Amino acid sequence: MRGHYPRTPSRCVRPERHSLLARYPGTLSVKRSDDGTLSLTATLPFERYLQGIAEVPPSWPIAALEAQAIAARSYALATTGWSGSQGETLKTPICATTSCQVYGGIPVPPEADIRRWYHAVRATSREVLLYQGRPADTVYFSTSNGHTYGNDQVFGSAPLPYLRPVIERDDGASPTSRWQVRLPFADLARFLHAAGEWPGGRAISSVAPDGTRIVVSGGGASRSMDLGTFRDAVNTWAPCLEPGRYPQASLPVTIPSEWLMVSSDRDAAVVTGRGWGHGVGMVQWGAYGKALRGYSASNILAFYYGGLRPQTYPEPGLIHVRVASGLTSLRIAPSGPGATLDGSVLRPGRVSIIGGDQLTVTTESG
Repeated sequence: MRGHYPRTPSRCVRPERHSLLARYPGTLSVKRSDDGTLSLTATLPFERYLQGIAEVPPSWPIAALEAQAIAARSYALATTGWSGSQGETLKTPICATTSCQVYGGIPVPPEADIRRWYHAVRATSREVLLYQGRPADTVYFSTSNGHTYGNDQVFGSAPLPYLRPVIERDDGASPTSRWQVRLPFADLARFLHAAGEWPGGRAISSVAPDGTRIVVSGGGASRSMDLGTFRDAVNTWAPCLEPGRYPQASLPVTIPSEWLMVSSDRDAAVVTGRGWGHGVGMVQWGAYGKALRGYSASNILAFYYGGLRPQTYPEPGLIHVRVASGLTSLRIAPSGPGATLDGSVLRPGRVSIIGGDQLTVTTESG
């Protein structure tokens, strides 16, 4: 499947038009929105959905993969309101991004070691973490700052006994365990100006912490902003205006977390920090480290989720996954014979779907 998104004006140095290249099992549903764009939902067997979860490298130790598979299974059942009736279809769709959990379908191109992940899903079939007889909300994240947080501290929800803070000592192998970013004042002025946080034509001469805020000064101007505003401005505009320099090293984004300290040297702001993610539940790189130390998947999960251990629980038959939205067009190639379109068997070839004022569907012979 190949999909295209609308062209949008961009101030970036090297703007790229976002596109979709993916392969999904199951049934695909395409709907046209009021603005003419297309949304795509995949309906597939629940276990096939879990096989398409793309949260950790499949090369990781098997105990870490199994812990991830159980956490992903529990999270999906908890957030879709699964009733526990064996074989029914989950009615509430789940998204395919980090807002839920990342679903990539069948890797394109094929991913090395992916069969190890498939094995972890099969080996833990129907294993779920339960709290008061229901699937637990097993949130997870990449890398800690030395400990995790309670769900009430981060999400503002009622405290859950299985999402309490724990000390983390096993995620040191993560590239975001400890990081440092140097932002020359000239670059930082451009990024903050683009974000509307700094006046144009003014040089920055110092960046300093002020409690939970950051004070940027220079050229007769001064601005105070919270950490989130500062981080969002830099993360948005650094790779856009200086794509060859940011993010630095092996970091996923320019400033990975708000667990940071800011200081200044002669001509730059220096941001030093730890971790990446929201901070609640299982630390994925911590699970990696614990697996290397001989922890089983059950023991890894019990450490992060207040002693909860996997139990057998009914699974749904099918799940709906919102895999994309905002597309202008799609080109779909069935993987084999027997594919249907609105109940009619397709001849070998491709199906093109174009949005706009009306939905246009055409078939192309192979």
